[in-house]
Amino acid sequence: MKIHKRDKRSRLRGARRCGYGFGKKHRGKGSKGGKGMAGTGKRAGHKRNFIDKYMPGYFGKHGFKSLKQINNLKPKIINLSEIEERLDNFIEKGLAKETSSGIELLLPDFKILGKGEIKEKLIIKAMSASSQAREKIEKAGGKIIVEENVDTLHAGAKEEAK
Repeated sequence: MKIHKRDKRSRLRGARRCGYGFGKKHRGKGSKGGKGMAGTGKRAGHKRNFIDKYMPGYFGKHGFKSLKQINNLKPKIINLSEIEERLDNFIEKGLAKETSSGIELLLPDFKILGKGEIKEKLIIKAMSASSQAREKIEKAGGKIIVEENVDTLHAGAKEEAK
């Protein structure tokens, strides 16, 4: 029975690749083919086992959001001075109508900012409004109704247009 086993290093002396197989593969990070998740795209060749095991759903189609849908989520910005200037235009388009309590204005995808002054008594339905705009409209005798759900506003505007 052998008492002393030779260590691996001495047994590999003279072996050309020293137990690492193909020589180039034992040269640090360069053999991995990139940093992080590099090379794991559509035509991935390496790190495939890792992806299959730990990242199910990494490959394949996942749907999309159209630009139209994304842009509808961002409110357009309008100042009080612009509202004052374009009030006749809003009435022509059917976004505003004169009532006994004032002018009702429907701006479903707008955020109202407080730049400028307003003289008309306005009741505005909008996506959001700044505190300064609220103060100025209430000072003129009107009010702002902030609607959280934009879709209901759009639906209401379409029905009124019919």
